[in-house]
Amino acid sequence: MSESTDPYVLSPTEGGRLLTGAPWTRLAIVGDSVAEGVTEPYAGYGLGAWYDLVVPALRTVRPELVHVNLGRRNLLTAEVRESQLQAALDFEPDLVVAFCGGNDAFRREFDPDAVEEQLTALFEPLSATGATLVTSGFFDIVGNPHFDPRYREVARERLAAISVRMQAVSERLKAVYLDMQSHPTSREASIWSGDGVHLNARGQAVLGTEVVRALADRLGDPVR
Repeated sequence: MSESTDPYVLSPTEGGRLLTGAPWTRLAIVGDSVAEGVTEPYAGYGLGAWYDLVVPALRTVRPELVHVNLGRRNLLTAEVRESQLQAALDFEPDLVVAFCGGNDAFRREFDPDAVEEQLTALFEPLSATGATLVTSGFFDIVGNPHFDPRYREVARERLAAISVRMQAVSERLKAVYLDMQSHPTSREASIWSGDGVHLNARGQAVLGTEVVRALADRLGDPVR
């Protein structure tokens, strides 16, 4: 299988067709290493991050699209808010992708309710601008062969708990939420980098495809 034959991956051209009529011209990306696009090669796939599919797809519809990626690795949700929120607001986006929360799951003192409060504090101001907000839950790490098996189950439970809260906050704000835990590739080893934490080039292509598909769904149901 390769990027061109993968049933779960769109090309930018295919993505552009799905996004016909898209209104967005200013994209801000905030978050942690997922937002930043930390990745590694995977045979048959271009070495690109998820946004390397999303941005060209949007530009086939809106060539004037400009974007800024504020995402940085190793940040907790609170740190994303403290270091990126104002810059994102100053950019005056009409589309925001916010990928964060995973690092909160690996803290020694894990408090999912506190994470939800931080997610709310980050998402509410972004949503209040009128921008379309895209958020995401987490892939199921049970299929990740590189993640330390001693901690796999507790990490899985914590990530699932954050995903539930992420979805609740997103639905309340009428954001576009990606349920990646339920994605057909979620338990596949072929989406993970060797560090056991980040998505490889295939995982990035899958994530980018789901962003495009979710935005296309929102175009078809704008008041959802």
